[in-house]
Amino acid sequence: MVTQPNENLKVAVFGAGGVGGYFGGLLARAEHDVTFIARGAHLKAIQENGLRVESQLDGSFTVTGNATDNTAEVGEQDLVLFTVKMYHNSDALDSLAPLIGPNTVVLTLQNGIDNGDILAEAVGEEHVMIGSSYMEGRVSKPGVVTQGGPGIAAFGETKVGISRRGENLLQRFQESGWRVNLHENMPGMLWKKFAYIAGSAAVCAAANCVYEEMRTKPETRALIRNAIEEVLAVGRAKGAPIMSDSLTWAMDSLDRFPGQGRASMAKDFTDQRPVELEGLTGTVVRMARELNVPTPSNDFLYAILKPMAVRIETLNSTES
Repeated sequence: MVTQPNENLKVAVFGAGGVGGYFGGLLARAEHDVTFIARGAHLKAIQENGLRVESQLDGSFTVTGNATDNTAEVGEQDLVLFTVKMYHNSDALDSLAPLIGPNTVVLTLQNGIDNGDILAEAVGEEHVMIGSSYMEGRVSKPGVVTQGGPGIAAFGETKVGISRRGENLLQRFQESGWRVNLHENMPGMLWKKFAYIAGSAAVCAAANCVYEEMRTKPETRALIRNAIEEVLAVGRAKGAPIMSDSLTWAMDSLDRFPGQGRASMAKDFTDQRPVELEGLTGTVVRMARELNVPTPSNDFLYAILKPMAVRIETLNSTES
């Protein structure tokens, strides 16, 4: 991995959607050597016109990074931003190998809790760093990604501790305009985020509402809180380094998010796009059963949302 301050990073953004397009776009704007791994009409638009980023925080800008759907054309990278939707993990992992050199860092900024483990099994634990993002992001049309919400990222090692490579990346990210923190206990931070997302996204989807509605109604607020508490209980049962302020942080995050915003999973349900239910609430339910931890709120939300998720999956598989 490049460590000299004046050297540009070679970066592959694997999944050029809202999250990957935004953070990768900032790196490309800072003149790092960025390649966007994308598909279909989105890929074609980036190849022809560049990637357009429309951000509430950074304004609108267009970057002209390379774009392809073939990782064999790209070669070894200093950094791979792994930002595909969780239901695309399997296909993406099969294409990672050409990007990985001896010192390549693969940083996941996905939702979910076990992506780091999945990546470590595919490319080796020594290559993997874990992270998360706090934002609303989507592909608004081919070649264009939009960013709303806080626009913050957090990252660190898969084990508790600060590394030299983490400090080097932090400097590069901040110089590129990222709003980002390097955490000593990133596993604990990831459980915070997972608990918050799993609880709030499932309620948002089930209630088909915006954040302001579900956080101000006593019934839905209590359901979110209960779901979050259950996720944290599962984490403790697994031996994860759960941080003492996790519940408070999650509820504060719920209150800070733009009132008219909606969780990305809720938007996907509405738009009949594939959803991350299995990687979020489904994972909570499965882990809880393995550990004999009661999760009645998450069980209820999963039962409500599962039939809709299956219907959407069937619809999309028929269309493709």
